[in-house]
Amino acid sequence: MTITIPDLEHIAGAAREFIAQIGSRRVFAFYGSMGAGKTTFIKAICESLGVDDVITSPTFAIVNEYTAAQGDVVYHFDFYRIKRLEEVYDMGYEEYFYSGRLCFIEWPELIEELLPDDAVRVVIAEQPDGSRRLKIED
Repeated sequence: MTITIPDLEHIAGAAREFIAQIGSRRVFAFYGSMGAGKTTFIKAICESLGVDDVITSPTFAIVNEYTAAQGDVVYHFDFYRIKRLEEVYDMGYEEYFYSGRLCFIEWPELIEELLPDDAVRVVIAEQPDGSRRLKIED
């Protein structure tokens, strides 16, 4: 499935479209270059889920925990600063990834071997016209 986001005015609609496709899947690995819009799109998804918390990239914390409107917990990871897999083991990644809660992961290529087999790959790419294309690979 592919979702095109022409500009920021359309990101909320794209987030709702994405949510409509989630189904029972829980772990989403977001791939894309720096500035592609991974954090911005995850923020839009969280807002569409009713998260009232301040939604920021967990670059230094590695994981942020948010509460959605129904009381559901959402985890947002950013592994950009990970230098060794031991750091991920130490944080207890399995408790998050296998919790049954939504997990949105930025920079998953740095922990690829730890991703669950059923993790959904989401590739975000900036297009020449400035729009973003999301390709969701099952």
